[in-house]
Amino acid sequence: MFRLLQDRLSALVGRAGDGVLQGGRKGIEKESLRVTADGAISTRPHPPALGSALTHPWITTDFSEALVELVTPPFENSWETLQFLCDLHQFVYARIDDEMLWATSMPCAVQGDESIPIAAFGSSNSGRMKHVYRQGLSNRYGRVMQAIAGVHFNYSLPGSFWPAYQSAEGAAEGERDFRDRAHFDLLRNYRRFGWIVLYLFGASPAICKSFLGGRSSGLDEWDPWTVYGPHATTLRMSDVGYRNSNQEAVDVSNNSLAAYVAGLDHAIRTPFPPYEAIGSGADGEWRQLNTSILQIENEYYGFIRPKQPTRSGERPSRALTSRGVAYVEVRSLDVSPLDPAGVSQNEMRFLEAFLLFCLLTESPPMDQAEANASDANHVQVALRGREPGLELTIGGTRRPLVKWGRDILEQLQPICELLDTGQPEQSYQASLSLQMEKVLDPTATPSARLLDAMAGQESSFFDFARELSSGYRTYFLELPPIAPELLARFDQEVGESHRRQREMEAADDIPFEEFVRRYYAD
Repeated sequence: MFRLLQDRLSALVGRAGDGVLQGGRKGIEKESLRVTADGAISTRPHPPALGSALTHPWITTDFSEALVELVTPPFENSWETLQFLCDLHQFVYARIDDEMLWATSMPCAVQGDESIPIAAFGSSNSGRMKHVYRQGLSNRYGRVMQAIAGVHFNYSLPGSFWPAYQSAEGAAEGERDFRDRAHFDLLRNYRRFGWIVLYLFGASPAICKSFLGGRSSGLDEWDPWTVYGPHATTLRMSDVGYRNSNQEAVDVSNNSLAAYVAGLDHAIRTPFPPYEAIGSGADGEWRQLNTSILQIENEYYGFIRPKQPTRSGERPSRALTSRGVAYVEVRSLDVSPLDPAGVSQNEMRFLEAFLLFCLLTESPPMDQAEANASDANHVQVALRGREPGLELTIGGTRRPLVKWGRDILEQLQPICELLDTGQPEQSYQASLSLQMEKVLDPTATPSARLLDAMAGQESSFFDFARELSSGYRTYFLELPPIAPELLARFDQEVGESHRRQREMEAADDIPFEEFVRRYYAD
């Protein structure tokens, strides 16, 4: 099954040397709920001392005013990415008074939808559009689901890789077309094999009952305040968390860029009766941006996305159509409660190697039956990933998760060796060994370790997460001061972001209704 991978690696090394896979750029987007000292979701606005959430490149908000999102630039070395993320945490903690950042993906102490304030971005048309989009999410799915936090891993291959790969493949098409096609090979294989990421890094096997709001979940009771899945890895990525039956009507193919864009465009322009019943802004009260299956492309929750940076007022699908795929964004990662910044270098190293595996492994077109089976594998691993003897479906046949996982990780060995070229610490291979240990021993997974820690402390999920969050607050506040030049850069960006927002608000010269119309007309 993986013979083509070995042939491609040999051809790449023959053309560009052992360092052919090195130099890819890694970035992190990490969400965290801002909470009070007693663990309740903050009702305070996004602190002005952190800058404008609309225009700051590194510190913004996601769905809620309380859902802080920290965004690193892309770096070649994972340690640089993690260091920048830690610096952002340290900067934020010094400016949120007695509040703290919740250390887990799943929220606690939820007092219904109204306890979660929707993010505001000022009075500019762009800011209003972001707010109305979130209002639409609230009306469609409820606010509680949108308060779940996650980590996104952004990855782009080095520019020098592509000519070598195209030459090795003997592809006569244009360079951009080749890159786009190869990126969609990667996307399909992530859908096939990405369940292993949920198994290895899932860290949300338990949730607060308050998150459910009285709904039945089918989960076991841990204590009067907590439910859990005995073998779950990531309830965040299960039907309990982000998955939504309404989006089953979205047919988005990863077989080509054209098919992907067409699927999203269709969903944005196709009315959906339940959302038509909500209404939009025809009566002057904007409850959502439109009444279609999707308001905008980003509403579609895939495990991974092709990305191209957008220009002002540009839809993501138009950016992809105009300039092609620049990088991929992995979206299926839980915030790691076991790491102060919510992610580790070992996780990033594995993900880089795994994405290269997805790119270079044979990736035939995926029909709907295979797509459905692959998605079902993700759900099974999210809910039952550590269950002894669990089998998944591949090629229409059932196969034990442990055997399949071991086979995948074995194929990553030569990729990790190439990524470690010239590096005495051999960190990629060390990370791979840690992941193999998890496949062979489910008790080594983060989800199992989390439940073990809760049991050892005889703690509810809420109390356990609150104690972790408080500890990480202390950790970041007690670190040595941020380097003066970097602190000055952070402070300058706060002021510049406020200035940019004011300029945007002053520059608007059309009504909001016209702004929205033009956005969809493109």
